[in-house]
Amino acid sequence: MTLSKDLVAASSTPLILSILSQGESYGYAIIQQVHELSNGTITWADGMLYPILHRMEKKGWIESFWGQAGTGRKRKYYRLCVLGESELKQQRQQWHQLSQMISKLEA
Repeated sequence: MTLSKDLVAASSTPLILSILSQGESYGYAIIQQVHELSNGTITWADGMLYPILHRMEKKGWIESFWGQAGTGRKRKYYRLCVLGESELKQQRQQWHQLSQMISKLEA
């Protein structure tokens, strides 16, 4: 089943925050992880991911830093900040509440 664009967009922030709660990562790896977690149903492009990362960085939820890849090339990494941990907790609670509401209406 393919997810709607609206649902994918709405879930992008908590999904990225959840991925970064597991440890620092870089853009391409985040895109690949989302693809794998969704069993191939969600495919993000760079043009979709980086504006979200920049917005989250401006809000103080994540921070970026330059590091070296195994190939020796520079790569921009992202990691979760304390504000991001708090935001992730709030967003998870909201998703859980929404999921419970929808489940009640399935009967």
